[in-house]
Amino acid sequence: MTQRQVQLRLGGGAVIVAAFLALFAIPQWVSSPSNVGNIVLSPLFWPYALAGFTGLTGLGLIFSGLRMQGAGEPVNDPIEDTGAAWLRLAAMAVLMGLTMFLLPRLGMVLTSMLVFVASAFLVRTRHPITAIVCAVIVPLVLYAFFAHVAGVAIPQGEFLRLP
Repeated sequence: MTQRQVQLRLGGGAVIVAAFLALFAIPQWVSSPSNVGNIVLSPLFWPYALAGFTGLTGLGLIFSGLRMQGAGEPVNDPIEDTGAAWLRLAAMAVLMGLTMFLLPRLGMVLTSMLVFVASAFLVRTRHPITAIVCAVIVPLVLYAFFAHVAGVAIPQGEFLRLP
């Protein structure tokens, strides 16, 4: 599969998912009271915002893929031994189970950090330092926003209490 094919397929998939969310899933399954004063705290705002960002990202991938010239080279070489892929899939399933076990004990922020790092190394990231930095910063920024700006209680663990 070439880089152009990857971008077109991912972009098309993202646009389809965004359309499904915005046109069916969110109106059907997300309920919101009519008297929410702050739009950011409305249960409908963030799902629609994420659906919109997903759609824009998909359109960006499609346009970027269409601008590429020629057929291009394959992104990766074909894999003869699929056993390693099945082993990584099993490891991801174990990681998901461990996540559910660790959430009440370590809290959402610390568990998210550990799972982010484990997932990054499980899929053999080419940027391990960036993965570790993002694993620390992203959960902390999300915690700060939801706990201190939006006023949403984030589950804390038994070992670590964040302010």
